[in-house]
Amino acid sequence: MARAPKSKKRSSPAPQTIHKPRGVISPRVQTVGPEHFGIVCVDCAKARSKWMLTDFYGRVLVPPTEVEHTQACFTSMIRGLRTALEQAGIRDQIVVIERTGRYHRPIQHAFAKAGFEVRIMHPLTTKQHRQPANPGNKTDDTDLAAMQRGAVNGFGLLEPPVDPLSIRLQLLARHRRDLVEKTVALRSQIHEHLYAIMPGYSKCFEDIYDARIPLWIAREFGSATAILQAGVPGLIVQLRRAEIRVHQPTLEKILAWARSAPPAEDESHIHLKILIALDDDRLSKVRCVRAIEAELAGLLVQTPYVLLMGIPGINVVSAAEFAGEMGPIERYATARAITARAGLFPSRYQSDRVDYPNGQLVRCANRNLRRVIMMIADNLIKCNDHFRVLATGWRLHGRDARAVRVQVAGRFSRIAYQMVAGRKAYRHPCCQQRDYILKKLLTFHTDNETDYDQLMRNLDAAVAQLPRSEYREEAVPLADELDRVLKKRGKGPRPLSEILPVVLAKLGVKPVRSPKSGEAILT
Repeated sequence: MARAPKSKKRSSPAPQTIHKPRGVISPRVQTVGPEHFGIVCVDCAKARSKWMLTDFYGRVLVPPTEVEHTQACFTSMIRGLRTALEQAGIRDQIVVIERTGRYHRPIQHAFAKAGFEVRIMHPLTTKQHRQPANPGNKTDDTDLAAMQRGAVNGFGLLEPPVDPLSIRLQLLARHRRDLVEKTVALRSQIHEHLYAIMPGYSKCFEDIYDARIPLWIAREFGSATAILQAGVPGLIVQLRRAEIRVHQPTLEKILAWARSAPPAEDESHIHLKILIALDDDRLSKVRCVRAIEAELAGLLVQTPYVLLMGIPGINVVSAAEFAGEMGPIERYATARAITARAGLFPSRYQSDRVDYPNGQLVRCANRNLRRVIMMIADNLIKCNDHFRVLATGWRLHGRDARAVRVQVAGRFSRIAYQMVAGRKAYRHPCCQQRDYILKKLLTFHTDNETDYDQLMRNLDAAVAQLPRSEYREEAVPLADELDRVLKKRGKGPRPLSEILPVVLAKLGVKPVRSPKSGEAILT
């Protein structure tokens, strides 16, 4: 049987205009006439800004004027602008503000509150339009003139409306990332001071932060001599008094180290004091990170991005970071819009017959979104069997490791777009098994010791995001977990036995215990 010929890849249609789509103003200019279309340019600083009003042709109607960032000055500026617009016969106008971190926000809000259409211009655009006209001369006035030229050419861009949920996700995820990086730095400092007072002690453990015992003993005793004097019985007494679970083999390993430990450095008591202060700081940051992660989970389940947790290798934190940097999925027409915004495509240099299409990744991109996607790509290569095999095959064929990461990131972007935009579960043809979203959420909240009410709210919200066709599959691991909890011996609180039946009922199934095997059956 002859194979059907491969269909040719459709090329994207040619752009209708060379301007940025979100910066086009020509239809409005044609409607009212260039001499009746006004452009307000604003060059922002921390405490004050400078603004200017021109028509489309560049005729100055209000010369560059300073305005302090106070409510009274903003009111006066808006009043003066309205008067100038009326006197000049301006029938339509836009306000273009140069982006400057967060310092442009106050004046942006003032114009928006007054009913003006506000557009944002990138500082690079201002620079590129200033240098040809005023080479070597950078002033606020020349910046305003360059902004006017950029706005005329369609580089004053409309920003999408603010989505409060995405903003909260973004701020919390970035704050968590900052705390994690500071915690890593603190760990390095703690290791240095720990080696100064107890040389070789940290090598008794794979990671001294995995359990409470290693650092607690270092803080409480501070030297090999003190540990030898206490002995195993003394260590056990102190640990039980501090309500820390005792592991006899661990204590014997510590005693073995103490018997052959080299002497500590001079002024070890100062090193110990610094270590305790650093560890207190680390513990406070760890508590903040856990609290933020719980809050991120509560926000994530309110978005369709929670569906990404069905992909092996993606957890609550990575899905929440991706959701925060992406914003609403409705802002992306295709999956290519994601990789374009993240700058996951090579730069190109072409002139006449010279063409270098595969340069380095483009420099102008949303770096935060790129970082999150590349982080997820690394996780997929390590934890996802399908992507691990793909990456290994590409490397064996001689591809650069960086190119492999970018290719995995591109494939993830396409899969993520199909799942989130289409409200679909993970159904990749090359993947033998998927992860279960509700099971992952339950494990996450159990590990973080989330309270009952918050856990139920999050699970309810996650169920609402699931496609109905996935309810039965998502119920299978929950029924297994319920059966395991019910068979567990011992007394005491068992909140999962109360939570799981409620969630299973919301999924439209109920577990029936078999009298023979004890395994849960879904009905």
